[in-house]
Amino acid sequence: MPNTLNPLELIARRWQPSAAFVRRAALATVVMAVIIVVTGGAVRLSQSGLGCSTWPKCTPDSLTPTAAMGINGLIEFGNRMLTYVLCAVVGLFIIAARARHPRRRSLTRLGWAQFWLVMSNAVIGGVTVLTGLNPYIVSSHFLAATALLTVAVLSWKRASEGDEDPRDLVARPARQLAWLLVAATGALTVIGTVVTGTGPHAGDAKKVHRIPLDWQEITQLHVDFVYIVVGLSVALWFTLRAVKAPAAPRRMLLELFVCIAAQGVIGYVQYFTGLPEIVIGLHMLGSSLVWIWVLRVCLSLRDRGPLQEEDPGRPAPSAAHEAPEPQAASALSR
Repeated sequence: MPNTLNPLELIARRWQPSAAFVRRAALATVVMAVIIVVTGGAVRLSQSGLGCSTWPKCTPDSLTPTAAMGINGLIEFGNRMLTYVLCAVVGLFIIAARARHPRRRSLTRLGWAQFWLVMSNAVIGGVTVLTGLNPYIVSSHFLAATALLTVAVLSWKRASEGDEDPRDLVARPARQLAWLLVAATGALTVIGTVVTGTGPHAGDAKKVHRIPLDWQEITQLHVDFVYIVVGLSVALWFTLRAVKAPAAPRRMLLELFVCIAAQGVIGYVQYFTGLPEIVIGLHMLGSSLVWIWVLRVCLSLRDRGPLQEEDPGRPAPSAAHEAPEPQAASALSR
């Protein structure tokens, strides 16, 4: 029987992207994940959460918004269309990672993980509309986007390093402190979604169900966790200095301080100015940047060896095409 190759296998036989291209593709997924978070916030803050009244269509009779739906319909539908852009960027990363030689299954698995997170979050977004902006579903929608951002950052990091077993660059207690910082920042993010679910910006001009908690008390808890994150960051800074950590993680930690400081200023401004929409949007952007840098700091404390830039033994693409492999593995394993 003749061998059958899936499209990823065919592309891999004809195209050899550089390691730098794969890294840029991975970075592009990070950028798009941040854009999705910010534009999703813009939908809520512009009261366009129900700009399209149903899902997957925009209205029961139309796939796209109608003139009668106004700007809110365009904003909601535009955010839906960004999902296709995100899929295209993630798809490019999957293809580039698969075509890169030597093959790194860990990278393509991370790419496919991003794809399925995008698909699951699209479904959650649809459920959000169908349930009339239920605040618990809205919170899970944001957390799914944060999970996508997490995997994108990990993909970006893995695209820049080798595949050796992880080796600690600092003493284990320092790494444990970094993981505690990640956990505290994750809790801060979750509490932030609860603040959103209790706050005044429900996502639509009509009355929308809110989480039955006191908004100011939840906000205070959110602020308390900000102080915990700041304290852990400072503690990690002194710990890295004490154990003479490499310069790269210490530099990233300083960059994290800048993100936290900016986010703190934005947070206080939005609280004392009555929660203006533009400032809340900046706060969502800041939340994404803080999370990215916390992950980068933690991941910088271990080493997986140098990236193998090229494989001298790989035949030219044309030769590889003339002598195909006996059997192609599944797309997910690549």
